[in-house]
Amino acid sequence: MQLPRTVAVLGTLTLVATTLVGTAAADGPDRPGRGPERDAASAGAASFAELARTAQRSGPGHGGGTTSGAIDLPRAYPSQPDLTVFPPDDDDATDLNGTISHAEIAPRLTALMASSDRVSTQVVGRSTAGRDLYLVTVTAPESRRETTQQTRWREEIRTAPERAASDRRLEAGYKTPLWISANIHGNEWEGTDAAMQVIEDLATSDDPATASLLEDHRLYFSLTLNPDGRTLGTRATSLSLDANRDMITGATPESRSFVATAQALQPLYAADFHGYTEVLQVEPCGPPHGENYEYDLFIPHGYAIARQVEDDVVAAEIPGNTYYDPATDEAVDENTGFIKIPYRDTPSGWDDYPPVFTAQYAAYHGATTSTVELPKGRTGPATTPEDAAINTAVAKQTMTSMIDYVAGHHDAMLADQIEAFRRGVAGEPKDALTVDDVAAVPGPDEWKQHWDVVDDQDPVDLPRAYVIPVGDGQRSAADAEALVDQLLFHGVEVGTLSRSTRVDGTTYPRGSFVVDLHQPLRGLANALLDLGTDISAKVPSMYDISAWSLSSLWGATVDRVGSTTDRPVGKVVPLRGEPSDARVPHGARHVAFDVAGVEDYRALNALLEEDVPVWLLDDGRAVVGRGDGRTVREVAREHDVPFEAATRQELRRLDEAAELDDLTVAYAGNQDDLLSLTELGFDDLVRVTAAGIEAGATTGTTGLEDADVLWVGSSLALPAGGAGRSAVQEWVDDGGSVVGRTAAAFAVAETYGIVEGSAVTGNVLGNGIVDVDTAGSSFLSAHPQDQAFVYPATWFTDLGEGTTAEQSYDAVEPLLAGHWAPSGAGSDGPDAAAGQAAVVSGEAESGARAVVFGTSVFFRTHPKGGLGQAAQALFWAASGT
Repeated sequence: MQLPRTVAVLGTLTLVATTLVGTAAADGPDRPGRGPERDAASAGAASFAELARTAQRSGPGHGGGTTSGAIDLPRAYPSQPDLTVFPPDDDDATDLNGTISHAEIAPRLTALMASSDRVSTQVVGRSTAGRDLYLVTVTAPESRRETTQQTRWREEIRTAPERAASDRRLEAGYKTPLWISANIHGNEWEGTDAAMQVIEDLATSDDPATASLLEDHRLYFSLTLNPDGRTLGTRATSLSLDANRDMITGATPESRSFVATAQALQPLYAADFHGYTEVLQVEPCGPPHGENYEYDLFIPHGYAIARQVEDDVVAAEIPGNTYYDPATDEAVDENTGFIKIPYRDTPSGWDDYPPVFTAQYAAYHGATTSTVELPKGRTGPATTPEDAAINTAVAKQTMTSMIDYVAGHHDAMLADQIEAFRRGVAGEPKDALTVDDVAAVPGPDEWKQHWDVVDDQDPVDLPRAYVIPVGDGQRSAADAEALVDQLLFHGVEVGTLSRSTRVDGTTYPRGSFVVDLHQPLRGLANALLDLGTDISAKVPSMYDISAWSLSSLWGATVDRVGSTTDRPVGKVVPLRGEPSDARVPHGARHVAFDVAGVEDYRALNALLEEDVPVWLLDDGRAVVGRGDGRTVREVAREHDVPFEAATRQELRRLDEAAELDDLTVAYAGNQDDLLSLTELGFDDLVRVTAAGIEAGATTGTTGLEDADVLWVGSSLALPAGGAGRSAVQEWVDDGGSVVGRTAAAFAVAETYGIVEGSAVTGNVLGNGIVDVDTAGSSFLSAHPQDQAFVYPATWFTDLGEGTTAEQSYDAVEPLLAGHWAPSGAGSDGPDAAAGQAAVVSGEAESGARAVVFGTSVFFRTHPKGGLGQAAQALFWAASGT
């Protein structure tokens, strides 16, 4: 198993301005008041594919390193390295509103560091396109000895919270950390400018109160976590992904940097700045409230901070600012005395459930957190210079108010952070916060009047542990190890059984992985691994995803065992680093390995790329002809594959098996399709569009000429009778196969005579984890999975002769966790999908095959188990010819 790098560092790649379609659909509906969504300007087809490959290689599970993603902080302060100065961009979006360009940041920080020993800067990663991500620390100077002591206290707070709670030296001397992230959505610019102004004020002030503040605190500023989007004027990163939806998956280097920084800083308070909602908005959020948060510790100061910001911004009367009118739920120009606080003013569905966002994720590292939405929106591609100045002034006042609040209440907030970690280490039962017990919560209490039954947290029965078995009980060893890598990257403690252990009637072999929930980050661990809850009846709608379980969606077998008050699960040794499983038996002419997980398919594609003969058996085993053996050894080492000598029985079956080709895949789709196919190791990719096929039909340049299979992730409708449709039909008649997702792929497969039936799309806002049943005769049955993700679900009815249901939604309870309610007449909810086909296949007389997924196998590259199924389908479909 390979562990993740400490920080993803990517090489600089030139961006070519062209656009991939479908970002808005892939990232869900836009937030009300934010303005229109824009796709990220990404690289041209070849350059974007290289960006995708580079970003994927540097993610968790594909590098070397320690068992944590945390960055290394300086050993003393100030720490003032030479910063790379990036050249100005000729077409920088910041020119439109006069905000700070990324190219200006390094020179300004260099000048500040030259004039002040309060300012330190470090590079904590690089963007997809290679721009530096800066973390600025403002604090009083510290010797190496003092910084070492601060590090020890920070570790004590997390790992020995009972001792920390009574450590008087810690209480008196710990410099409590406050973290402001200013710009993760690229085209929400002004947080960066405000943060720079605050840094400059703190660095130059001779006010004794400022000196005292910096003696007692470290103030951290992430000036921009999306410099590519900031430069291009796009919300998304250069991968066309929203980094503020990516904290759990870690598909982008920008989100991985945030995760690594959150671990390292362990902030007492964290705020993330966004826009634009017509009126300043400061969280805490509205319901539904995530089950795994320690809400009695999180919300009192979170709400009080929002109220202080409200009072200070209202009193400042910033010219041009807007205010909130509670009577109309609208932004108005006159000073009403209110900003918008979602917990108080938004009935439901605002950001508080999934930990995919910055603020919600940081809360699991012991922080009180807020997302801030600035008021003045874009006019065209950007805010105007005048509105940018207003937003900057509002943001600066907001940051100043937050700093003032934390400085005045840090003792109580630190006690709450220590208590959150103590509950985790002790493994106490998790108490949900209900309307009946809010009165007993200590601290600021103005928030209590707004808590009601609808707001109540759902209860959580914490297990003692999650066990990820090795051996025969594991569906995919590769996916299991990738899952462990991901947990370690997030700072979750993982151990291994030192001997075989029987738990609840199951014997787990030695070496099985154990995530004991008696640990500081138990809330994060359980949020990552638990199935979640069906919250469809709890609130009318959700802003983003409502289920994200790594246990259910990442392709590994994971067992939930015991209760949090039970004894430990056997003798567990902490996992500090896992020796490689890679091996190649000496002297075997043919070797074999299980092809079940994402890394297995990467290995398979690497072998095929080097023209190594590979046969895929119907039980999911690949038999490999070794040749000179060097390539096989390199693949084993790079992809951590445990090759075994092929058995006689396996060799006898080669005549019945298909020898695989190195596939050329034409694809019609968005960034999810390209990134997922790239992650699976398919590197001969050709993007096709309906317009391109139509234009190239008469010249033989449709993009399908050399393709073995067509992946369809978005509409590919060609007019009947046109040259484009005839060209595709000719390609299918020559054996070309179609694989894809949603009703769009079904329409293509049906148009060209490979499947027959109807595709039904569920409520477009419905999303979650669904229970699926795989047919015993299915090509997916070699390594079947019991759960899948949908956003939204598609199912297939009225299947014609020759169209086969490979997988179906459970006939009784399709939705296991998430938010999927019927709309309108109710024909698009889970009940309508029950028992219907979720994946179908077909075969034409020409030998062309089709597979269509109604589940969301490629959603933001998150459902790793879905990626594996898509790869199975591509090879199965291509081998039919």
